[in-house]
Amino acid sequence: MTDTDPARKDALELVVAHRADLADGVVGLVLEDPAGGPLPEWTAGAHIDLELTDVLVRQYSLCSSPDDRHRWRVAVLLERGGRGGSRHVHDSVVQGSRIRVGGPRNHFPLQPADRYQFIAGGIGITPIIPMIERAEADGADWHLLYGGRQRSSMAFADVLAGYGDRVTFWPQDELGMLDLNSVLRESRDDTLVYCCGPEGLLCAVEQACSHWPASALHVERFAARPDALAPAEGALDTFDVVCRTSGVTVTIGRGESILETLRENGINMLASCMEGICGTCETRVLEGTPDHRDSVLSADEQAENDYMMICVSRSLSPTLVLDV
Repeated sequence: MTDTDPARKDALELVVAHRADLADGVVGLVLEDPAGGPLPEWTAGAHIDLELTDVLVRQYSLCSSPDDRHRWRVAVLLERGGRGGSRHVHDSVVQGSRIRVGGPRNHFPLQPADRYQFIAGGIGITPIIPMIERAEADGADWHLLYGGRQRSSMAFADVLAGYGDRVTFWPQDELGMLDLNSVLRESRDDTLVYCCGPEGLLCAVEQACSHWPASALHVERFAARPDALAPAEGALDTFDVVCRTSGVTVTIGRGESILETLRENGINMLASCMEGICGTCETRVLEGTPDHRDSVLSADEQAENDYMMICVSRSLSPTLVLDV
C-alpha cells in the first residue's frame, strides 16, 4: 500500500524497541512509546500507518496482543517488486529508529461466532494472529489453514505449532496449492470464514465460498479487487461534491479523484493507498449515492451508502454531500 500524505496531526512518534527476522524475507518490529506510556486500544484485525519518510506511508496489520497496551508489533514482508516501502523497512529501520505512526483503524474486525475458519496466505497471517487469541479467549472453535511458498518463509510458525491440529500448515513447495475444498466444501451456519493473503488466494476463497451465506466470508486485501474500479451502471462523468463542514463545493470531472480535487481546493484530506484498499480516506456521506469502487467496504456496507472511500469512488447522483 502506498502514497504520500500530509503530516498527520494525530500520529504518534514511536520507537522501534526490537527488530527480529521472523522468517525468510520477513522482519518483525516492536513499537513502543519512547516515554513508556500506553498506546491506543485496538481490536483484532486492525492496522496502523507507518510514516516511513515524507513520501512513504504504508499500512501493516497489528499482530501483537490487543491486551498489551505498551507494545505494537508488525511484520513486514520484503516485496522485491514493490514500490519501496518494505525495502525501506528492511534496509533502514533498526532498533532505536523513531517512526510516526497513524491509527489504529480496523476494516477487518472479528465478528462473534461459535466457530471460525481462518485462511492465511504468506504475510496474510499477521491479522489472523490476534484473531486466534480473541477466539481462544471467547471459547470459540477455530481452525487455521496456513499456506506459504515454503516452511522457512512462514512467519509465526513456531507459535502456531503450539495449537496442535487446529493449525494446518501448507507449504506450497511440498504440498502444492492450498486445498480449500477440504475446509470450505460444506457450508456451516455456525462458522465465519476469515481470509487474508494475495489476490489469487482471495479470489479462490471467494469462489469456494459461493455456496456459503453471503455474510460468512470476510477478507482483507493487499490490492484492489480486479473488478473494483469498474464504474457502476449509471456512473456520472461529472458531478458536484458539497463539503458540508467546510462550505466548499467542487466539480469532479471525468478521470478526476474526489480526494485530489478537494486537496487542490484547500481541504487537507488524509489518504494513503489511493487504491481504495486501506480505508484512510473513509468519508461520511450525508446526501447522494456514491459509485463505490473500493475494496474495503462489504457489499452490505456499500449498499447502505453511509460512507465512501473518496480516493477512488465517484458518484451515481449529480451531487454528493460529504461530512468534510
